[in-house]
Amino acid sequence: MTGSTAQSSARSHKSVWSLARNQHGVVTRDQLMVFGLTRHGIQHRIARGRLHPVGRGIYAVGRPDLTQHGRWMAAVLACGGPGMAALSHSSAAALFEIGVEQAAAIEVTRISADPVRIAGVKVHRRPTLREGWYGFCEGIPVTSPVQTLIDLATRHGRPTLERSINEADKLGLVRTDDLRTALDDHPGEPGVARLRTTLDRRTFRYTRSELERAFLPLATEAGLPLPRTSVYVNGHEVDFHFPDLGLVVETDGLTYHRTPAQQVKDVERDQDHSASGLTPVRFTHAQIRYEPRRVVRILAAIIPS
Repeated sequence: MTGSTAQSSARSHKSVWSLARNQHGVVTRDQLMVFGLTRHGIQHRIARGRLHPVGRGIYAVGRPDLTQHGRWMAAVLACGGPGMAALSHSSAAALFEIGVEQAAAIEVTRISADPVRIAGVKVHRRPTLREGWYGFCEGIPVTSPVQTLIDLATRHGRPTLERSINEADKLGLVRTDDLRTALDDHPGEPGVARLRTTLDRRTFRYTRSELERAFLPLATEAGLPLPRTSVYVNGHEVDFHFPDLGLVVETDGLTYHRTPAQQVKDVERDQDHSASGLTPVRFTHAQIRYEPRRVVRILAAIIPS
């Protein structure tokens, strides 16, 4: 090997290692050839234990064992790589850590109608997805948080979906109000209607007059007297005050996204009421709207026997 050939080989080896580190230890045959490796060169490195085939045209660099991130990356690269394929559904949820157990097979969405069969990978062919459907997380192409939640909505019930929405909001992946707005850009897509219904239940908010009209009959059904409404108690404006019962009822809307300052204010408000001998009870607007039986049960349990 001449000096120039050796230097070229060394540069190629260094570039392959650098790429592999950025791709969780895996590279494709096409990428290797871009760095100057020939088919013979690839076979030589396989024989020397520098490359390890992990799929058709996909190689682990240096060692055959891949991390979970490496397996995800290999699956995406095998399906076409960035721009063509991205981790999706339960695998995307696992990468984002938004509370859904990953399916047995790695799930990848591919922007092509052409069928692809890869062992251990479930390929979703969806050539009609709109711009912005994918991004990167930990360097791995993955469906966007909005698209991932839409996809999860096609297969999970409300409790699981609510948990995933909450986790996505908490982790800063997508704010719930932004998610609700983003659904308008996905008309007719499977999962959108169910996701919108779930969001509407948890972000539902009455106007002041609507709240009173909805809550007062529930209080009467529970056996409570008519309360004072929108009055100040212990320096705080409260929604409903039952002075004869020593009870204060507060209601919350938009419960998915409350700032730390709002949460602290709510805690301090409840503490002030408790310190004065009152019983503070808090319901969400969505509970009053969608779970009235629970509201009545809680209120009835508070009345002194």
